[in-house]
Amino acid sequence: MEQAVAINSDYKRSLLQALELFQGVQPQDVQDLLQRCDRRDLGAGELLLSPGAKNEYVFIVLSGSLNVHIGSPGGPILATMETGACVGEMSIIEDRDPSAYVIGAEDTHLLVVLSERVRSHNKVIADSYGELRKFERHATTDALTGLGNRHSMEDSFPREIERCTKNNDPVSLIMIDVDNFKDFNDRFGHIAGDRALTAVSRILHKYFRPRDVLVRYGGDEFAVLLPQVNVGAALEIADRVRRSVSGDTGDSSDSLIQIPVRISMGVAELPPNGNLDRLIRAADAALYRAKHAGRDRVSS
Repeated sequence: MEQAVAINSDYKRSLLQALELFQGVQPQDVQDLLQRCDRRDLGAGELLLSPGAKNEYVFIVLSGSLNVHIGSPGGPILATMETGACVGEMSIIEDRDPSAYVIGAEDTHLLVVLSERVRSHNKVIADSYGELRKFERHATTDALTGLGNRHSMEDSFPREIERCTKNNDPVSLIMIDVDNFKDFNDRFGHIAGDRALTAVSRILHKYFRPRDVLVRYGGDEFAVLLPQVNVGAALEIADRVRRSVSGDTGDSSDSLIQIPVRISMGVAELPPNGNLDRLIRAADAALYRAKHAGRDRVSS
């Protein structure tokens, strides 16, 4: 019996240490957390978290799964949290109510961490999280979307531009911005915002060619370089992608039609004797024109 308890404790400890929230936290600190942990069984369809209801716990899925709904308990499912996922931590760390409805997708078993102990380790966790973010800034992959980040762009974009220039091939750039993203975050919360950015990046990755260089430029903005594509063709491609995000293509499996997310896009072609900075400025100016004209559109 004692061996079983020890194995269970080791499993919980390893599960905690695998979560981003506790990366870099000392094993003893995790062990201290486990001394205050409890377990909760949640039935299918049972509500765990909701906006307006203060949350005092961090929940870790031991088995089963949870659905995250936006707007209302019957609203669109934004994400499904499976074994090992952590929910409730942002409302604890940021000391605010949950931003979405979290409901049992099936019978689910949860590890419950008391908020007082989480807050007592806030400095350790925050310091660790800050270190992670520092490493991310020097990495070439965006941690949220899995796309290349701005650092990778500074290497890959000039290389592709040089290749196209040498071969007298056209090259175009599309700057992409999620419309009214701050309002989306304010309405649905940052977790929903992150999920929306991930969904947008997934659609973008699907609809551009493998040789196109797609990156998360920063925040809610993406950039994609299209080698051997002139501005006319780039405009057609961009509008097709925009309609895929908005759901206007009728393919609901790949669109965000159930979630109020739209994108604006600015397109520019590299001029003779142009460089990356000039191309970015031109695409940014086109993006501004698309937003100024009403958003959810493509401009050049």
